[in-house]
Amino acid sequence: MALPSIAEAKVTRYRQGSSADVSRTSWNGPAYTMNGSGAIVPATMTSAINAIRGGSGSIDVTVLAASAASGSPTPECDVISGLSNVNSCTTYVLTSTQDASNTQVNTDIRNSEFVYFAGGNQCNYAHWKGTPLEASVESVVAKGGGVGGGSAGTHINSSIVYDACTASTDSATALANPYDRSVTFTTGMFSWPNYGDTINDSHFVTRDRMGRTMAFVARAIKDGLTSSGKAWGVGVEEGGSLFVDNNGLAILSGQDAYVVLGDHQPEQAVSGKPLTFSDFKIWHLRPGDTYDFRNRPTCGYYTRSVTNGVADSNLYSGTAVC
Repeated sequence: MALPSIAEAKVTRYRQGSSADVSRTSWNGPAYTMNGSGAIVPATMTSAINAIRGGSGSIDVTVLAASAASGSPTPECDVISGLSNVNSCTTYVLTSTQDASNTQVNTDIRNSEFVYFAGGNQCNYAHWKGTPLEASVESVVAKGGGVGGGSAGTHINSSIVYDACTASTDSATALANPYDRSVTFTTGMFSWPNYGDTINDSHFVTRDRMGRTMAFVARAIKDGLTSSGKAWGVGVEEGGSLFVDNNGLAILSGQDAYVVLGDHQPEQAVSGKPLTFSDFKIWHLRPGDTYDFRNRPTCGYYTRSVTNGVADSNLYSGTAVC
């Protein structure tokens, strides 16, 4: 691994692998990975690499972090660099919003074929909205590359981002008042093909986040944050990862995931009052299962409701209605 170099003040760059970028005119993505915790899941990362390269060549990867990791400064690249068909992996630690305008950062992103947002605090990533970095990441997807992330990095890749910029909420708080100060969103940042009207959540079962995702979905519909009048919460458990291909088909690896659809206006979602929302449609995905984000399914779900801030029991399991 190369020694860290400073491109500009506050920007730390680590490069592993080849010092020269791959040169190629076209790629076969986009491809995405949405991880329930910060770590790389080799199975879905390998799927993304292979989808992007289309059976030939190798790719360059850029990892973006807003804070330094404990232990190795490059935990994501340490894994990625050991996978087949990776030409290089570059880690950047960016500690201020201004760093998103750094010339070297944006050059490396645009020359890469996959960008991975590390775990941490998604509010730091939300502050990159409207910066050259946002446009650079979008250019990678547009050329047929890919994007992904873990934990906070998963949050930033949905079209409606729970940004946690005032505080981190939990299920009890969000259900008791979906307009609590801890429930804030960033919109108009990334909008990936086939992945519209989504709100990602992470550490899903371990931290009992079904209730807060239900509140996020209700808020998105009530506030008109979606293009369809519906909202899909996508919750991935720790160790789980969704690989989404260029046709919008997701396949799950590692641990369970859930898709939570709200398809009507909430019966009650107002500031200072508990949420009431009937019949969320919930798909429980297990490793190996698929979900089609381009042609979203109309069967295979179970339903759960929230009444005056109290959710039904057995939120994480149920019998499919069709």
